[in-house]
Amino acid sequence: MKVLVIGKGGREHSLVWRLHQSETVWKIFCATGNPGIDQIAEAVPIAPTDVAALLEFAKSKSVDLTVVGPDDALPTGIVDQFTSSGLKIFGPTAAAAQLESSKSFAKTIMREAGVPTADFEAFDDAASALRYVKSRKGSMVVKADGLALGKGVVICHNTATALEAITDAMQRRRFGAAGNRVIVEEFLTGEEISFFALCDGEHAVPLGTFQDHKAIFDGDRGPNTGGMGAYSPVPQFGPEQEARVMREVVGPTLAAMNARGIPFRGLLFVGLMIDGDRMNVLEFNVRFGDPECEALMMRLDSDLAENLLAAAEGNVANASIRLSPRSAVAVVLASGGYPGEYKKGIAIHGLDRLEGNVPSDIKIKWAMKKIRVKVFHSGTAMRDGQLVTDGGRVLTVTAMAPELATAVDAAYEAGQMIEFEGRHFRRDIARRALG
Repeated sequence: MKVLVIGKGGREHSLVWRLHQSETVWKIFCATGNPGIDQIAEAVPIAPTDVAALLEFAKSKSVDLTVVGPDDALPTGIVDQFTSSGLKIFGPTAAAAQLESSKSFAKTIMREAGVPTADFEAFDDAASALRYVKSRKGSMVVKADGLALGKGVVICHNTATALEAITDAMQRRRFGAAGNRVIVEEFLTGEEISFFALCDGEHAVPLGTFQDHKAIFDGDRGPNTGGMGAYSPVPQFGPEQEARVMREVVGPTLAAMNARGIPFRGLLFVGLMIDGDRMNVLEFNVRFGDPECEALMMRLDSDLAENLLAAAEGNVANASIRLSPRSAVAVVLASGGYPGEYKKGIAIHGLDRLEGNVPSDIKIKWAMKKIRVKVFHSGTAMRDGQLVTDGGRVLTVTAMAPELATAVDAAYEAGQMIEFEGRHFRRDIARRALG
């Protein structure tokens, strides 16, 4: 089949990389792509949110399946328009995508479905939100209602911080329209776990567990980012816990969406807070997470194209999902200053060492320990034949090995081979799981 992937980051590079290995795929297009993606797919110079142009392109090339990567493309109604034109596409409709594009909608669905989640209140004006916060005591969480590139959540351990977060979102407009409404939630403690489920509107199958690292600095310090690293699977989250999430969260959520006449098809990303036997849903996303997707694509042993097509066609119950029991670790190399202001166009060196010139001693060690390493491009560009930085998150170095500790060491060993001015990365990815 011919596949069109929409997006240009590390998530999309990993999807294209895995689709490239599919026996059922013979041509891949990517809008808009990046230097890593362009090596194995044909770049299409169309913005992910230009639905009309993407639809026309897919028709002209007789694309068999379109895969939507980024979150901002889904609320535009791209799935609705492709489907109404008779084209198969993986992802939820604009109405179903509200599970991510509107946190208040998602929380309402959770209440209707009986899904365990934190108590909350939603506010459309700053004055009401500020009054509410002043009336509360203790820690709380302030969230921008709309899409904010993973940065619209502020954990507030005192009233002053919460007031500042509301002012930032609603009055200073830091997140634009995403901050027109804010959610104020009770603060939950525990371990954050990400859970993926492949859904076709009626049925769902689990697609892995992950732990993301959102904060910019080690020890979960500093502002939130789009994600600085992830690993999969989560050792402490076994089959029994997965079955519980499917039973108490995914199944009821699909039923509640169907009851509203907006069935959910695509990838349901469940953000969980686990505290002993207590489980709460923090949020839903409606697409593959980044960098969780990079770790997942390393572990996926089944045909990605066939899996995604099964969801698009409403046939998930018959999908063949196979995940390697090995551990995958993704470490993000970021630009200096990210998630704040950062420079672009900085030369990247050393990547060629991992793409064919790995030192013989390291190559032998990796082979003996059954280590696999792959670097996915997240924010890169080519300038006069030189690979340069072109985003906050630049590269995602991903390693897979039989043991988590071995995968962690390999990811960092590979990451150290890549250099660019201002390069920054967290050095504690998966350390909590390793004790």
